[in-house]
Amino acid sequence: MIGFITITYEISIMLLSEKYVYSMCRGLLMSLISLKIFQKENISNSFIFHHFLLEISSIKMYNTCIGVMNMVKSMTGYGTETFHLDGTTITVEIKTVNSRYLDFIPKVPRLLQEVELEIKKRIQSYFQRGRIEVYVSMTGEALSHKKIRVDWDLMDQYVEHLQEVKDRYQLSEDIPLSVIASEEALFTVHEEDESPESLHALLFTSIDNVCEAVIRNRKSEGENLIHDIMQRIRTIHETLTMIEGRQEIIAKHYRERIRERIEGHMEHNLEIDQTRIIQEVAILAERGDIQEELTRLFSHLEYFERVTGHTTPIGRKLDFITQEMHREVNTIGSKSVDTEISEAIVAMKSDIEKIKEQVQNIE
Repeated sequence: MIGFITITYEISIMLLSEKYVYSMCRGLLMSLISLKIFQKENISNSFIFHHFLLEISSIKMYNTCIGVMNMVKSMTGYGTETFHLDGTTITVEIKTVNSRYLDFIPKVPRLLQEVELEIKKRIQSYFQRGRIEVYVSMTGEALSHKKIRVDWDLMDQYVEHLQEVKDRYQLSEDIPLSVIASEEALFTVHEEDESPESLHALLFTSIDNVCEAVIRNRKSEGENLIHDIMQRIRTIHETLTMIEGRQEIIAKHYRERIRERIEGHMEHNLEIDQTRIIQEVAILAERGDIQEELTRLFSHLEYFERVTGHTTPIGRKLDFITQEMHREVNTIGSKSVDTEISEAIVAMKSDIEKIKEQVQNIE
């Protein structure tokens, strides 16, 4: 049936817009679900729809359909812009990487330090999380003027002492000017910066433009991240369904272990301790029951999918859900006595670790 819908999608996409095709396919799929054509235990309608989209669509189409193209953003991004003012070239560069909080790292010329607070406010209006490095560089001389400053007090002392030397040793020659000019302590070069209002306005406009470019870059990276993550979520879901289907095999195995323990108990004891037998049965049954963990894991997967549709930053929430998923998988692994399930647990752990690594970079 999925194949039929896929053909419908591929034919229709050539004639209609992606958005319209999405609506049509979703309507068809929901109708089939209502007719119980897709009747699988513990698989929600939402999950079936995501499975369908991942099978037939591109990354862009998938993200458009589930509505996360403008929501999930990576914390990795880059943008730059250059503008000119009165012979001076100003370059604005913003680089962002992942961080638990919003860290603003400015590197601006001394001339622009007075507007650093305003730059920070603009950065905070665009980003919620990440290490945001803002570089502003200036080349050219038009906005600065160099002046020489003379330390006249030191100069007077210097000349006075030179005159005393001349008088004491009865020197006839005049003190050459080069002797005074060679003393660096007497002269300093000072730059007087001019920071016109027009520079501030152009700078703020450029920062806005670069921030928007960085956000576009972060969204593009976020699309790739969420597509890969959802494919792994689907794989985990399928694995859990397989494990759930093996519950009867596991239960049979535990019944055999209980019978073996009872028989061993009877061989070494003439009198059967009924209380002891009941305790052994209860302990083994408790150790082997993973239904509760499976139920919670299915719930975590569905919640993970719902969170990806939130409009607010979701990185920390996804990280928390991933930790809970990892804990449940570990519990199932510790209870498993089935080789096939043990192998599946290893594969799920690998996928969850990769998901955890990727959500670290989601805003």
